[in-house]
Amino acid sequence: MPQISERAVLMPASPIRRLVPLAEQAIAKGIKVHRLNIGQPDLASPQVGLDALKNIDRKVLEYSPSDGFLSLREKLTGYYDQYQIKLHPDDIIITTGGSEAVLFAFMCCLNPGDEIIVPEPAYANYMAFAVSAGAVIKPIVSTIDTGFALPSVEEFEKLIGPRTRGILICNPNNPTGYLYTREEMQRIRDIVKKYDLFLFSAEVYREFIYTGSPYISACHLEGIENNVVLIDSVSKRYSECGIRIGALITKNKELRSAVMKFCQARLSPPLIGQIVAEASISAPRSYMTRTYESYIERRNIMLNELNKIPGVYSPVPMGAFYTVAELPIDDADKFCAWCLSDFSYEGETVMTAPASGFYSDPNLGRNQVRIAYVKDKLELQRAIFILGKALEAYPGRVE
Repeated sequence: MPQISERAVLMPASPIRRLVPLAEQAIAKGIKVHRLNIGQPDLASPQVGLDALKNIDRKVLEYSPSDGFLSLREKLTGYYDQYQIKLHPDDIIITTGGSEAVLFAFMCCLNPGDEIIVPEPAYANYMAFAVSAGAVIKPIVSTIDTGFALPSVEEFEKLIGPRTRGILICNPNNPTGYLYTREEMQRIRDIVKKYDLFLFSAEVYREFIYTGSPYISACHLEGIENNVVLIDSVSKRYSECGIRIGALITKNKELRSAVMKFCQARLSPPLIGQIVAEASISAPRSYMTRTYESYIERRNIMLNELNKIPGVYSPVPMGAFYTVAELPIDDADKFCAWCLSDFSYEGETVMTAPASGFYSDPNLGRNQVRIAYVKDKLELQRAIFILGKALEAYPGRVE
């Protein structure tokens, strides 16, 4: 029988989605599954976006330009302007979700065997995109004891070698909810400038910052304008994960030209998604205010409920809508599977993502899970309560 490729063998399975079959089996048994494993917001998308979808009046659903509609890119410049990110429409390439933006950035900036430094725990698909590009992730591990703060410059420099081509950050962070400080961002800038690296910065959660600390974009950093590749998406801020609209942003004209070759090869980003995204940028401020306040309330409920469970610890997430929590268990992969296959309380169970999948070293994060607080406050409270009951019953509990 023909063998699949080495690349396919190396491609990691999603720690977020790989338990779905067990969840489906639990549901088939009549068990209610509280899904805290995936960052799919339950809040309504902006009405202006939904109206644009309902009122599409086209006789042909045609290709769009490979870099996306100019009208959308022009409208996005106004959106970024409110965050003091000054862009020209030609700096923006519309992609099929933020995922394609990361993949195209890696394909254009990294040769097979090149290395990229990534603070971990990190969004698991970054590893998948690196495998796709033939690149090598060099993890720099942050710890729950420090709230997942950025490691020191010295730790970064230990990893820098002749094949190092870039640093990738997610700010605010998925999966930890950490927000990089101004000092940390300056530290990253100095490393990027000193070694002439690319800085890939995923900033899809900028609306969701819960402290008095400012949002420092990679695009705010002076002296590395041609090194920065900003990754963005409308998925989270407008609850529009399914329309698959993201953006790759760079002032590096040579890089833009290279990315456009990949964009042309895949023809065009989603037509319908662009229509909805462009309309959604006009959502009233009240929409984002309600969304923000909802996540603040959910975060506070989650922290309060988690940290009162014996043996459980979650640092305070300062952004996004995730946290990595430490549990009194022997193995998070086993625990998360057990919750779906062998446990229920009053006909209910909970689904979380084992944190081991967010580290390159599978031995790390073995007693941690990622929790997405994307459910309404009553369901979230109930889900954390069920989690506590699961921990009481779990045979691999560690005291």
